[in-house]
Amino acid sequence: MSKPAADPTLALQLGVDRNSPVPLYFQLSQQLEAAIEKGRLSPGSLLGNEIELAGRLGLSRPTVRQAIQSLVDKGLLVRRRGVGTQVVHSQVKRPLELSSLYDDLEAAGQLPATSVLRNTLEPATAEVAAALGVAEGSDVHLVERLRLAHNEPMAVLCNHLPTGLLPLDTEHLEATGLYRMMRAAGITLHSARQSVGARAAGTDEARQLAEAEGAPLLTMQRTTFDDTGRAVEFGSHIYRASRYAFEFQLLVRP
Repeated sequence: MSKPAADPTLALQLGVDRNSPVPLYFQLSQQLEAAIEKGRLSPGSLLGNEIELAGRLGLSRPTVRQAIQSLVDKGLLVRRRGVGTQVVHSQVKRPLELSSLYDDLEAAGQLPATSVLRNTLEPATAEVAAALGVAEGSDVHLVERLRLAHNEPMAVLCNHLPTGLLPLDTEHLEATGLYRMMRAAGITLHSARQSVGARAAGTDEARQLAEAEGAPLLTMQRTTFDDTGRAVEFGSHIYRASRYAFEFQLLVRP
């Protein structure tokens, strides 16, 4: 008979500060959430018994249960009858603001990595030409990248840029984000037009993103402008809907 797997929280340095005004359950939930987001609690792993965890931390069982329930409510953990409490994939939630996916993943502790799929010049299609304000058929720079988090595919990013805007060597593109490269080149990003949609994954997209063909994908198109009003990039991106979401803040008109 196989032995039950060891509680993965044993390897974490969990602890609470009883002198802090922050509720004990919230301190615990934040530590567990950080461990999930950073990959220290991997998807599929089972948390140990709540009573044992409570005893180890000197907490009451209701406090531990409240901490775990808060992560269940966020979709980071799931309770399975006859199995226990299990870690599920953490979903990246990206605010709709003028930031790069690389910066957002890094800020969330998601260990971003990049593989450049294409880095070349090509004639501008009518759509790209209209977005960048260049003549149709004129050369534009195409950069296509696979963005990963914790070595897992997250998105395929296709960006067109005017030629001569900045150096776009592959090694640098794989080491950092495109917007960081723009800022380092003295380009001040000011505003963007963006649309978000959804569609089913085609064969090549499913292979690139480790999804089944026909799986739902989020799509995003963005034209970004600098502080002079010049279009500096046109992006057409696809994201795994199972691992990624856009967040909106909605305000009531006065």
